[in-house]
Amino acid sequence: MKLKRVLASALLLATLLTLPARAAQASGAKGEANITPDTPMAKIRSNPSVMGAGLYTYNQEQDTPRDIRKWKDTTLREYVNDCTAEDCAKGLNRMIENYNSGIQITYKLYTDEEIAAVPTRQKAEIYYFPGSDPGGKFVLVIGGNAIHTSAEMREGVSTAEWLNELGYTCFVLRYRIGDQAADNAPLEDVSRAVRYITEHAEQFHVQPEDYAVLAYSSGGQIAGLFASDSDTLGYKAYGVSKPGALLLGYPVNNFFELKPVWGLLIDPYADGPRYFDYNVSDYITPDYPPVYHWYGKNDVTLAKMYTPAQGRVIEKALVKNGVPHIFHHYHNAPHKIGPGRGTDAEGWITEAVAFWESQTAAKAADTAA
Repeated sequence: MKLKRVLASALLLATLLTLPARAAQASGAKGEANITPDTPMAKIRSNPSVMGAGLYTYNQEQDTPRDIRKWKDTTLREYVNDCTAEDCAKGLNRMIENYNSGIQITYKLYTDEEIAAVPTRQKAEIYYFPGSDPGGKFVLVIGGNAIHTSAEMREGVSTAEWLNELGYTCFVLRYRIGDQAADNAPLEDVSRAVRYITEHAEQFHVQPEDYAVLAYSSGGQIAGLFASDSDTLGYKAYGVSKPGALLLGYPVNNFFELKPVWGLLIDPYADGPRYFDYNVSDYITPDYPPVYHWYGKNDVTLAKMYTPAQGRVIEKALVKNGVPHIFHHYHNAPHKIGPGRGTDAEGWITEAVAFWESQTAAKAADTAA
């Protein structure tokens, strides 16, 4: 009975979320770009341009229909956090302005036929945040997840705003999580996002090669496996190009004692290991893309998964294999802070993209020599 109630709630929520967006698109209504960190979530979600843009503004199953009333008066600052609210508000306003000027924001990653074959693929999509440098490289942004909660706004939109300020075009990925992440679905979604963007590079005004993947937390673990040259987990397995760089904030390397829990909650009927069973550090080879990564000494979330098994182990693997990289271990940089405004990590994205640019330039010089 509990499973039926959960499924019914999920279906109702999906219906509630799609109806306003369809109505906004049909009417052609436009909202104002006037969101602040203290704007209530109900006002944000009722903005015609936010609805029309199609951005997912919830936190997956955390916001079941019975919880919506509780959250409607919650401000954006309370819904995300103090470190990301300012950038998230700016990013939402930029998205509204883009939508109002006729730019499509949301792109589904799978065809109707593919979704019919695997219905969970319906949730996989990217959100387009064009930069000011037409023809430049792009960044795919992957937020973290905690089984049944996601971070498209907290880590996705806030990071997109920072990257847009630097002139870069980026795409925020919404990927399958929780019990919809069976059969390594997140890896499939990441690879499909890369394929979709590169195949439509001219439409998006971006270069199809040397892209960066910027990911956080458990999204960093997914990105770390995807960036490997593994024939079963990496980009080669999905027939897409290798990233030009991997930019990771507080990445998970090893789920440690949580692996059995993840297995029971995500893929209880798996007939073999799944993505959460693997450690990123075990897949780092000399051919791994350049990496910029960091985490904080006061990261309680990583501590729960045994901190010594996380960033330091990734760092050792990078050094051992001679992979170009930068590593920071900040004093004050908790989990879930995205761009890190107000912490020791503030400004890390600026340094990270400069590192990415230097590495792709060096690669181009070597190729030309």
